[in-house]
Amino acid sequence: MTTTAPVADARALGLAHYAARGLLEHFLAAHGLTFERQVALRVAVTAEAPLTPDELATRARGALKSGPDAVRADLDRLVAERLLVADGPHLRPTDAGRELLAAVGAEVAPHAARVWDGIPAADLAAAGRVLALVTERAEAELRLLAA
Repeated sequence: MTTTAPVADARALGLAHYAARGLLEHFLAAHGLTFERQVALRVAVTAEAPLTPDELATRARGALKSGPDAVRADLDRLVAERLLVADGPHLRPTDAGRELLAAVGAEVAPHAARVWDGIPAADLAAAGRVLALVTERAEAELRLLAA
């Protein structure tokens, strides 16, 4: 008996995204953090240099594909929660912000490891190439729509 591998398409990609995001959001919710605020905080934490609010908002919007008002509200909330702090013209992550991301990462890690366990390296490489191409093409379409 042979089985046919499922074909990667937009639905399969969406289902995988929402399943993985749902797993992450379970742990974020326990810390009172939304997915969107986590993305913005992660951008600040992983930046090579401190970012201005505009730079941070632009990068978070690029990751989330959301509107500027929503991202600005998320940044304001991160500042109010003392996960980001204004430092001159920049927003910097606080120790509490870094610790929160580390805690969530530690909680998610064993679950994520089980999700990815046993997937052959060649399959991961092929999926990575396909996802990079889909991302590139979808972002090009978004740029056309915005023009």
